[in-house]
Amino acid sequence: MLYLTLRQLEYVTTIARAGSLSAAAAQLNVSQPSLSVALSQVEARLGQPLFIRRRGAPVTPTAFAETYLPEAEALLARARRLEDPLAARQAMAGSLSLGVFEDLAPMHLAPLLRLLRATLPGIELRWQIAGFEALAGALAEGRLDLALSYDLGLDAGFERVKLASVAPHAFLAADDPLAGRAALHLLDLTDRPLILFDEGLSVRHMLALFARIGARPLVRHRVQRLEVMRSLAAHGEGVGLSYTNPPGASSYDGAPLCTLPLADAMAAEPLILVRHLRLPQSEPALAASAAIRAHFAARPGENHGGGDHTGAGGAGFVA
Repeated sequence: MLYLTLRQLEYVTTIARAGSLSAAAAQLNVSQPSLSVALSQVEARLGQPLFIRRRGAPVTPTAFAETYLPEAEALLARARRLEDPLAARQAMAGSLSLGVFEDLAPMHLAPLLRLLRATLPGIELRWQIAGFEALAGALAEGRLDLALSYDLGLDAGFERVKLASVAPHAFLAADDPLAGRAALHLLDLTDRPLILFDEGLSVRHMLALFARIGARPLVRHRVQRLEVMRSLAAHGEGVGLSYTNPPGASSYDGAPLCTLPLADAMAAEPLILVRHLRLPQSEPALAASAAIRAHFAARPGENHGGGDHTGAGGAGFVA
């Protein structure tokens, strides 16, 4: 909890500049007793005096105040800038904040940062990896300019730019009877135990896909991490389903693993660049959006499913 107000800091810094309580009170248009009370409150909170006061002589900052008062002045100057809409917009014009859903970050964050540093030299880049709700909230509140996401659960307040279409993949043991196929369909998995991510929106989405073909599959395991899913699948514990498809034909523990795409067109999900419509776009955000769209357009045949994945707990959205 903050006990000192900006008004109190303004009072003590004005006293220092004015050289007396009476002159400071006149500048601030407050009574001298009120100013004296505020000064006493600040000094009591800090546990030491800010000024040496002698009758008939200007107030003199103490040694402590010589360090403290410049810090207070800097804080007040920053507060004034934050209160000025024009100054705030100018400050934001020199920065860009990018959000990335966690399952997409291992594959896309580093290349996008490299792209944006080349596209926007001199612009401060900030990034955040978080869950669906956290990123959506940050976009709505203006703490993020853009986010890379899947188009699931967003309302009409968000603008979406489709970058790619991502097909889900099934993870199976190498000796599974389905492993020899080139691709699978949801119908192939209706009687197979599934391994899904332990995240509400993710589970609902996957089960809704099966519901569209009239199936109610068995969910044997719910996991937090992709490599746990892949390990369970490699050891025959079920079929894992994920939109994230890292390279490699074995799980972390070395068990051979088969990965097959789901060929159902309805299962594909758009990978999008998203922003909130309520907030104006800065020049860096407009330039970044164009660069990111061109980046994905130049790679239409690549797998855009992302890298490692960590499910819920405020860390990432999965589908």
